[in-house]
Formats: sequence, C-alpha cells, structure tokens
Amino acid sequence: MRSIVIHGHFYQPPRDDPWTGTIPLEPNAAPFHDWNERIERECYARVAPSLASMSFDFGPTLLEWMEHHAPGTYAAVVAAGRAGGALAMPYHHLILPLSPRRDKVTGVRWGIADFRRRFGREPEGMWLPETAVDDETLDVLAAEGIRFTILAPHQVERAPGDGLAGWYRTSGGRRIAVFIYDGAISHDVAFGPLVRDAAAWVERLTATPNQLVAVATDGETYGHHHKGGDVVLARVLETLARRGDVRVESFATFLARRPPEEEVRIVAPSSWSCPHGVERWRAECGCRAAPERAMHQRWRAPLRAALDWLSGELHAVFEREGRPLPPELERHALRMFTSCGWFFDDIAGIESVIVLRSAARAIELAGSDASRLEAGLLDRLALAPSNDPSVGSGRELYLNRVKAGIPRHAHA
Repeated sequence: MRSIVIHGHFYQPPRDDPWTGTIPLEPNAAPFHDWNERIERECYARVAPSLASMSFDFGPTLLEWMEHHAPGTYAAVVAAGRAGGALAMPYHHLILPLSPRRDKVTGVRWGIADFRRRFGREPEGMWLPETAVDDETLDVLAAEGIRFTILAPHQVERAPGDGLAGWYRTSGGRRIAVFIYDGAISHDVAFGPLVRDAAAWVERLTATPNQLVAVATDGETYGHHHKGGDVVLARVLETLARRGDVRVESFATFLARRPPEEEVRIVAPSSWSCPHGVERWRAECGCRAAPERAMHQRWRAPLRAALDWLSGELHAVFEREGRPLPPELERHALRMFTSCGWFFDDIAGIESVIVLRSAARAIELAGSDASRLEAGLLDRLALAPSNDPSVGSGRELYLNRVKAGIPRHAHA
C-alpha cells in the first residue's frame, strides 16, 4: 500500500513589542487588530480539524501567541500533535546555515524543549526554517536526537527512488534521515490550481507509483493565501481516507516501517525558497516578493553584517558577565535574525523593523555596554540604503521607527 504525507509548516514572525509583550495595531490587517489575529481566523482555526491527518510544525513563537490569544485553536493543535503528527522547529525562524554553531545548538535545543513542554514527548523530526540546510545544521540536529528532516528536491544531489527517505552522514560522523517532498505537486498546491480542486489534487497524489508521496507547503496556504483552501484540504483528506489503496500518515510512522536504504548528499547551503542557496537572507540575489517592482536589495548584506557584528558582541558580553544579565538577552540576540527581516523587498518593511526592535531590546539588556553597541550598530546600518529616499538608511530607520517607538516607561 502506498503512503501519502501532507505536511504544513505553520509560522508567523513574532509581532509582539519586545518591551510590552503586546502586538501593536497593524492597520493593513483590518478588520482585525493584527496579522496574527487575521491569519488565525482565516487559517489556523479552520485547519485545526484536519491536523490529526497531517504532518505539521508550528513555530514556537506562534504557539506562544496562540496559547494566550486563541486557546481553542491552540488546544486542537496540541491534541493533534500529541497524537503523533507534529514535528519540532528551531525556537526562532533563523536561517541556520548563516548562524554559528553556538546559535544553531541554542535554537534547536530551545525548539526541542518547547515541543516537549507542549506535546509531552520528544520530537522525532524537525522542520528547518525555509528548509535551509548545510552539513553543520544536520550534524546539530542529529547530535540533539532528531531522527529526520524534510528537504526540497533541489536540495539533494540525487533523491532515492520510490519517494523513500535517504540517510545523510554528517562530517561529524552522525546520521539523520532526509525526506524529499514532491516539488511539482507541492508547487501546484501552494500556488494553484490544486488548492482549489480537491478531485485534481487527489488524482495527482494517487497517480504516482511511488511508495511515498510527500507534499509540503506553508500551512497558511489553506485559508489565508487561498480562501477556501482549508475546505479543499479537508475534502482531500476525507477522500483519501475512504480509499483502500493508499495510507495517509506521518513521516515518523513511515520511517518506522521503511527506514532508509540509500545515502544522500545535500546541496549546501540551500533552501526551498531561494534558487541561489541562502543568498536571499544576506545578498542582492534578485529574489523579491514583488518582482514587478524595480527595487534593489543592497540593504540586505549591510543589515546582515550589522546584526552579525552585534550578535558577536552580545555573546561576548553574555559569556563575560553571565548571570547578572537579564536572561532575555539571549532570546533577543537570536530573535533579531528572524528570516523574514531579509525576505522582502525593502529594509523599511515591517519585517525588518521587527528584527531591529529585537536588536534594540538586546542592546538595552546589555547594560553598561549598551551605548557602545548601539553606536557600532548605527555605523553599520548607515550602509544599508532603503529604496525609499524619505527613509534614508537603516540608521535613520532604527532611530525614527525603532527607538522612537520604545515605550517611555521601558527599562532593562
């Protein structure tokens, strides 16, 4: 009997203000207060009944928000995850190949701890943000007890036949299973037409002779990116459940029954959403959210360099002073690398402002080093030009939209 796994990666950037813990009003999310509320209503609440039949991961920071602001949906997610379909995710949505091993280990360990607290078990698999991968990333996962991850077809040199997983052996001598999702079917679900046509989707899934057909998309595909996509997803799962020739299951149950037989080599560094590897998060590689608009991304490299410098300085302060510093310092030193800060087309977008807010909060928590760190960051942000002349550079953006927005009563 052939197997089908449908995976959803559910994630939103942490939108809460680092000083107050509340999410500022986001007018373009109207009629809702913010995008978390809007997407929860359009997608998460609607998809929750289908999760028991899916493989899925939720970003820990998104689950933290849901736990307090959408408790009914959160309870449904936890129940489905405890039944076996959930994968872990690193605590923050970092591009791990661009992070030093220290940060890779922290993100993975925090992600595992968060998963254990919520789902009451150890995670078998872990979803990599943007499926961004290199050898060291997989070595860290394997060292922390993760048994498998999921990659795009172009991220392996040669995929095993029959849709099966392959073993990857790291340079550190560890082994981890790698599943490869079906690129063509996943694309046609994420961008249409399959997300609008349950019968066509089922036909595509069942037409392949492979032992395993895996589909992976952003979870927000179902109801947010495509209105009604949640209904189509439910109909697909119900139709497949009635068939006697296929088994709808999770990666973990398939792996337990069919461990890998072949070894695979990865393309590194690589990701599922940038054909240039991981350049979208550090360079002007040409990837844009709105290709029709003539906007440069010359700001990406200076923004990455500025935060890399700040991160190194913050880690040095933390390791030197340790316990006297607020524990939140490390959290914001990692959160400022949230991937969406580089994903879009200009540094003046809300996503880049979000990462700079975390940088500002981390600097504030560094105590007596704060003035020196902020001066160094501003010098480097001055090299990151916005497409909007009225914004100027990252320096002005930081001063006018980040620092100016810090609540007056805030303190370290």
